[in-house]
Amino acid sequence: MSTDTSSETKTNTERDPRIEEQFDEIRRSRRIRWLLIAVGVGVVLFFFYNALYAVELFQAELGRYFPNFLNALTDYFPFLDFSAFPFVDPSGFGQYWAFIEERNLIFDPDASLTDPSTGGPLAMFGEAGITLAMGFAGTLIGFPLALLFGILGSERVLPFPLNFVFRGIMSSIRAIPALVWALIYVPLGGLGPATATLAIATDTIGNLGRLYTDELEEVEDGPIEAMRTTGANGPQTITFGMLSQVTTPFIAWTLYIFEINVRIAVTLGIIGGGGLGRVLSVQQGLLDFTNMMATILVIIVLIISVEMFSQRVRSRLRADETPDGFLTLLLGFPRRMAESLTK
Repeated sequence: MSTDTSSETKTNTERDPRIEEQFDEIRRSRRIRWLLIAVGVGVVLFFFYNALYAVELFQAELGRYFPNFLNALTDYFPFLDFSAFPFVDPSGFGQYWAFIEERNLIFDPDASLTDPSTGGPLAMFGEAGITLAMGFAGTLIGFPLALLFGILGSERVLPFPLNFVFRGIMSSIRAIPALVWALIYVPLGGLGPATATLAIATDTIGNLGRLYTDELEEVEDGPIEAMRTTGANGPQTITFGMLSQVTTPFIAWTLYIFEINVRIAVTLGIIGGGGLGRVLSVQQGLLDFTNMMATILVIIVLIISVEMFSQRVRSRLRADETPDGFLTLLLGFPRRMAESLTK
C-alpha cells in the first residue's frame, strides 16, 4: 500500500506544472547566461583584433626579421652559438662576471661597514646596494605620512566628507607615476639618487596609505565599542581599538610596498636616478648588450632576494599565506617588473 502511495506521489510530482515551469526558467536563464558570455567574448575579441592593428603588430613583419633576432641574441647571451649543437658555449658566462666585478655591481671594496661617508653597509653591495637603499629609504620616509593619511582617510575615524580630503590626496598621488614624481623633483636636486628616493617616498604615501585605509574599514566593531565604554578618548580608541587589530596586515603591506619600491628604484635609475638602472641605461646607450644582460641578471638576483625575504616574513605573519618558491619568483619577475613601471 505504501509503495503504491509513494509511486503515485512521485508521478504527481513529475507532472506538477509548477516544477516544470521552474525547470524551463532554469533552462532559459542558462541559455541567456551563455549567450551573454558569447557576446562578451566576441566583444573582447573584436577590440583585441583592433588593438593589434592599433599597435601596428600586423605591419611589423616579425617573421621576416626573426633570423636577425636570433643573431642579435648572441649580443645579449654570448654563450649562445647557433652554429653548433648544443648551441651553448660555457666560456661566454665569464663576460658577465667580468663586467659585474669591474663595475662593482654587487660588491664595492671601497665602501666601509662602519663609515657612513663611504656609503655604509648598503653601499658595500655596490650599485645593487644603491638601488636597495633608494627603495628602503623611500619606504621609510613615506611611511609616517602614509600611516597618518591612511588613518584619517578611514570613515571610521573621520566622517564623510572630511575623510575624503585625505582619500583625495592619496588618489592624486597615485594618479602620478613615480617616474613623473622624479621629474617633478628635478628642480629640487637634479637627477640622482636623492630625488629618486623622494619620488619613491611620495609614491609610497599614496599606495601604502590607501592600503592602510582599506584595512581599517574592515576592523571589528567589538574592540572599538569596548574602548569607548571604558571612557577612552578618540586617539586611545584609534590606537588600542583599531590599530591593534591591523598591526599584522600593516606590517605585511609595508613589506609588500617595499618590494615594489625596489623595482621602482631600478626604473628611476634608468632616467638617471642611480644604481643598477643607471648602469643599465649607460650600457644600452653604448649598445653593449652583453653588459646590459649582466646588469639585468644582477637586477633579477636583487629583486628576487628582496621578495624572498619579504614573503618569508609575511608568511610568518599570515598563517594562510604560503611563501613562493625561487622558481615561482623567477618566472614571475617580468610581470612584476612591468607592473612596477605603472606605479
